[in-house]
Amino acid sequence: MAAALTLHWSPKSPYVRKVMVCAHELGLVPQLKLVRSVAAMLQPNPEIMAVNPLSKIPTLVREDGSVLFDSVVICEYLNARAGGTLFPEGEPRWQALRWHAFGDGLLDALILWRNERERQVPLQPLLEAFELKTRASLRMLDAEAGALAAEPFSIGQVTVGCALGYLDYRFDALGWRAQAPRLADWFDALCRRPSFQATRPVDG
Repeated sequence: MAAALTLHWSPKSPYVRKVMVCAHELGLVPQLKLVRSVAAMLQPNPEIMAVNPLSKIPTLVREDGSVLFDSVVICEYLNARAGGTLFPEGEPRWQALRWHAFGDGLLDALILWRNERERQVPLQPLLEAFELKTRASLRMLDAEAGALAAEPFSIGQVTVGCALGYLDYRFDALGWRAQAPRLADWFDALCRRPSFQATRPVDG
């Protein structure tokens, strides 16, 4: 099948990973044309800006030239396109969306934390605040590990999994598994899914 959708993409972005996990789960990868795109905060990318003035990834260009952003919208669009179940209906929807929002919020904090620590003179109180929020988030998710395993697989588990994968990728020294052993066991099982194996973040 010829690619029908153009995705501005990077193998290092956890938000792009979320989209790609959904695409793998929904069988839509053959429909995607992946365009390797760098979206650095201080260097807006003219190619991305031609379709998304915010110069952010992921950005999805559909067959008719219309554009969707960001990962929240793109994931739901892919699910609707495939008639999938990653966005459930009824009461389970609220838990799935709760984990979806929480995973994205954790990712937002982690990316800001990484940006701050890369500064020439980082603000120590800000670094400490990000670490405090991250450790509190891990405690909450550890308490919910059983529910993450028991609930039907959805966008909620996808997003929490991508956030934990980003912790492994950029914050290995944090040693989060020791703090959240039940969550770690759940995440290790999640990582055995082909969709997560195929989307591991890589440099280069």
